[in-house]
Amino acid sequence: MTAPVVVDDLVVRYGALTAVDGVSLTALAGTVTAVLGPNGAGKTSTIETLEGYRRPTSGTVRVLGLDPIADHAAVCRSIGAMLQEGGVYPTMSPSDALRLFAAYYPDPLDPDELLERVGLLDAARTPWRRLSGGERQRLSLALALVGQPLVAFLDEPTAGVDPGGRIVIRDVIRRLREDGVAVVLTTHELDEAARLADRIVIIDHGRVVADGTPGELTGSGAGSDIRFGAPPGIDVDALSVRISARVTEVEPGEYRVDGAGTPERVAALTSWLAERGIALGDLRAGRQTLEDVFLRLTGDTGTSPVLTGPRQRRRHRAGSR
Repeated sequence: MTAPVVVDDLVVRYGALTAVDGVSLTALAGTVTAVLGPNGAGKTSTIETLEGYRRPTSGTVRVLGLDPIADHAAVCRSIGAMLQEGGVYPTMSPSDALRLFAAYYPDPLDPDELLERVGLLDAARTPWRRLSGGERQRLSLALALVGQPLVAFLDEPTAGVDPGGRIVIRDVIRRLREDGVAVVLTTHELDEAARLADRIVIIDHGRVVADGTPGELTGSGAGSDIRFGAPPGIDVDALSVRISARVTEVEPGEYRVDGAGTPERVAALTSWLAERGIALGDLRAGRQTLEDVFLRLTGDTGTSPVLTGPRQRRRHRAGSR
């Protein structure tokens, strides 16, 4: 059976700039596929091509077996696209917007039922301009789903949403999976991707650098790496020689040791720091996270994904990204 979403050796160029450089991926029915990457990696160009809004320079894309350009009308009837913003008149209420969009489809969901599903019943008559950012996101999700799509493209579905709203959106996405919908979501929130996705595709500089389940990706490479905090600018070359493993300062005051976090290596690390009177801020040895995989593969230091662990909280307090 053909996958609902198939991208084969896709290339998208804007003049001399190659935004997408040979991307191949598939998204299966009843699964959530997360497409991750730094800003400018080629994610948006890939999704816009799948939605039929951008013509590929070369390669092929198929949605439900159809060409999104040649069969654009048929594809649009069977997909839902969630945008980050726009698409609703400022004075239009969620109820009115959903009823308008429902009229575009032959067999839409009941607008009131959908408002309840996304938690907007209490705001059903509130003008769009008075909705909170999280409420607008939930309305955008509802608009993408009102036509009962077989494929749903969700752009940053939980961006700017409060914790309660996140729970609602996660439940909606899980229900889509149970209903057999192929969900393709792009997000900078790595925790959300790890929580929701059945498959993760990481794109960098227009190319796929990783493709697998969350378990496969976080299980690749060293199964027990070392991360530690110390003052910025320590001599990582000397430390690397001492512990027989490459040490990298991934951001000021945050270090990664490539290789397994064996007891001997940890002991050598702490001894080297103690000999030089260098304070150890924290020490973590364990299975790598999706954040670790993302940073290792893309070389991105956090300028685009939303990192929600202790390091990101420190980074916010320091006023940097």
